[in-house]
Amino acid sequence: MTELDYHNLETLRRNHPSWRLLAAAHASLVIGFLHRTFVRPNLRSLPHQELASRLEDYIYQLHRETGEEAFPKPAADYLADWTASERGWLRKYYPADSDEPHYDITPATEKAIEWIAGLEERQFVGAESRLLTIFELLRQMVHGSETDPEARIAELEQRRAAIDAEIEQVRAGELKLMDPTQIKERFFQMEQTARGLLADFRQVEQNFRLLDRAVRERITTWEGSKGELLTEVFGKRDAITGSDQGKSFHAFWDFLMSPRRQETLSELLERVLALDPVAELGPDRQLLRIHYDWLEAGETAQRTVARLSEQLRKYLDDQVWLENRRILGIIRAVEQHALAVRNDPPREGLIELDQSAPAVDLTMDRPLFSPPLKPRISQQVLEAGSEAVDASALFEQVYVDRARLAARVRQALQTRDQVALTTLLQEHPLEQGLAELVTYLGLAADNRKAIIDEEHSESVSWSDENGMRREATMPLVIFAR
Repeated sequence: MTELDYHNLETLRRNHPSWRLLAAAHASLVIGFLHRTFVRPNLRSLPHQELASRLEDYIYQLHRETGEEAFPKPAADYLADWTASERGWLRKYYPADSDEPHYDITPATEKAIEWIAGLEERQFVGAESRLLTIFELLRQMVHGSETDPEARIAELEQRRAAIDAEIEQVRAGELKLMDPTQIKERFFQMEQTARGLLADFRQVEQNFRLLDRAVRERITTWEGSKGELLTEVFGKRDAITGSDQGKSFHAFWDFLMSPRRQETLSELLERVLALDPVAELGPDRQLLRIHYDWLEAGETAQRTVARLSEQLRKYLDDQVWLENRRILGIIRAVEQHALAVRNDPPREGLIELDQSAPAVDLTMDRPLFSPPLKPRISQQVLEAGSEAVDASALFEQVYVDRARLAARVRQALQTRDQVALTTLLQEHPLEQGLAELVTYLGLAADNRKAIIDEEHSESVSWSDENGMRREATMPLVIFAR
């Protein structure tokens, strides 16, 4: 943690975008509009025209309440001011598939908005749930780092004894229920943590972009060999994957990508929001799909990493092209010097060549020995057959309508964001056996949004035309919208 002395605070006050936003003259306009537009609906980016139109509507509403002299500038001027380097409240960029600029709030802006939101007076400050959370975290750290098997077994047996005692109490009709205060306290903590996860993803994206910028600067000022450069570049890419943040992000992503866990989260959220103490609070119904917002934010971070990797590869290709061009320039200069001294060559240090260019013969380029083929050709006369052959087998071939299966997938995604192949097969069982299953896998392989998780497998069964039960094991396949 940074020491909060006078000089550090002065540096933060002058340079940090969050502090500049809180001290801005129009901070209420900036924070109110960006919270309504980006934070509350969890939007990751908006094009220029749509964002400017929303800001015009927002300013128009303020003019009706406070007067037109409050915010006299057009919306486009405010957006340009908020994206300037001395502000840093909005990030302006051009997507790969669009020539219109897009905007997204920066992590510093989201921190300022979160701090302002925390100033509102809460109904009560929950202490019990936080204390229990601290005890649980401490227990997990101590138990997870214990190397003595006997100590770990003793801990597990103690927990099992407590669970058995609780089971006996339930069987005896003694149910310990949370009171309304405890339920509200835990709900507030859950809501705050869930929304904080969305803010963390923007910081993850920003960290990836800063890493990409540092790598580009390193490439520009590099003076060593190309091999050492590539080793350092890819080493930094691997370093962020193996960092604490990278490991935590990938563990979170793997946990959330399970369809079973998503269904469990949906069920738990519905049951919690249906509780009477929680319903009295008037909770935001958007919490019911907070885990889908996590997925969308995580996919945005994943796409950012993939896009930065592709841009870095193109940048390296450009550097290689420039280096090759410099080498060709050196070769041309040598040839020009050779032509200049052709009529008056130096007396020493020359070697005559039989050809115009040396021939390079590498040992590993030589092909392996292969014996010559001696084909045996038998001269036979083919005679036309007189037997009648049943041609019905040619018309009994299995044909799988790929378009029909693709329409099923699209229809299933109209009411949900993603669907597993096994769930789709439960709704539409296989009619043509293995050929139809392979066609589904081909659709998933051709779809960029589909996920094929080879680390997890699922089994699919069907009955063939003879009534025999068949079963196939395949990777986990998820179609996404």
